[in-house]
Amino acid sequence: MIESKIKSTVRDVPDFPKQGITFKDITPILKDPALCQEITAALAGRLKGLDIDVVAGIESRGFLFGPALAQLLNVPFVPIRKAGKLPYKTVQQSYDLEYGTATIEVHEDALLKGQHVLIHDDLLATGGTVVAASELVKQLGAEVAGYSFIIALEFLNGKARLTPYSDNIFSLAAY
Repeated sequence: MIESKIKSTVRDVPDFPKQGITFKDITPILKDPALCQEITAALAGRLKGLDIDVVAGIESRGFLFGPALAQLLNVPFVPIRKAGKLPYKTVQQSYDLEYGTATIEVHEDALLKGQHVLIHDDLLATGGTVVAASELVKQLGAEVAGYSFIIALEFLNGKARLTPYSDNIFSLAAY
């Protein structure tokens, strides 16, 4: 089962990025090309039947599997980045994290009105970053088709913050 493979490979890093937070480090997964392919295929399989025009990945962990997922779905990939990282005109959204505040942005021409966007990030925690990404999608006139994650930290209830945008929320491993 894909969930047990993910859980046995992910590394817990205590007190990162600050005291009291246990960081779920997915970089050990990247050492296993077969597992990476299995993860991408499993995500694509769970998305069957969804109308997806674009995959938008959130910096930085959404960039690890997001482009591969977009290729497998045969749709474009759009990066959502931290403020100041994109070279062209952008729209921005600020949000609160469990350990601070941040701003993300996307190119103003990244999405077309009415496009159905799958937002991918490798981990769902409190949902703050993903809600901000959803607001960026809305600002550009597109619609959130759904969300995909490798890991969901269900005890943080991030999923509840996403349902106003879409009920299509998929993860491969839950903690």
